[in-house]
Amino acid sequence: MSRVIADITVSLDGFVTGPGAGPENGLGTGGEPLHRWAFSDDPVDQRILREGTARSGAVVMGRRLFDVVDGPQGWDERTGYGAGEAGTPPFVVVTSSPPTSVRLSGLDWTFVTTGLAAAVAVARERAEAASEEQGEELDVVVMGGGATIASALATGLVDVLSLHLAPLILGAGTPLFTGGQPCPLVQRTVTPTATATHLVYDVVTSDDG
Repeated sequence: MSRVIADITVSLDGFVTGPGAGPENGLGTGGEPLHRWAFSDDPVDQRILREGTARSGAVVMGRRLFDVVDGPQGWDERTGYGAGEAGTPPFVVVTSSPPTSVRLSGLDWTFVTTGLAAAVAVARERAEAASEEQGEELDVVVMGGGATIASALATGLVDVLSLHLAPLILGAGTPLFTGGQPCPLVQRTVTPTATATHLVYDVVTSDDG
């Protein structure tokens, strides 16, 4: 079964965007340095980005993030999912109301209106079909935004949490965590570069004891 990996970049003080984030300003005021690592020339950053993009059998995102990436300042022919890697896995969007049109019509979009768990289930089906077709294990990646990842963790949908910790204090913006139930983790890898510290944790579930 495909793993579900929550993967997101976060500032040292826990924000995934600066203040004022929206379709015209995806990372908010002062938030651009968060993703500096994704455009870095550092071979370690490049490897992590390349491997993460390649393992993505399907990607889940919330509606707010979709509005950013499909907006006029969003993804284009040079940058997209995986930054310059611009991967093209199926994308599953959690939304209460599907958009009437999509700018990035060349990508594979599915809009799920029955909740996050249903969206993850759809993405898992797509990832497992891609795994069988390609002959290698591919994952479901929950890429955000912050509220979508926090909800996925809180409801036990995530197997692995992958954080890219940017050397940046934003002071305000969109927080990744806003309280809730404890979520035990097991640290698996720590990979520092000049632009980020890449952290990977297994999420401990009640079934793990």
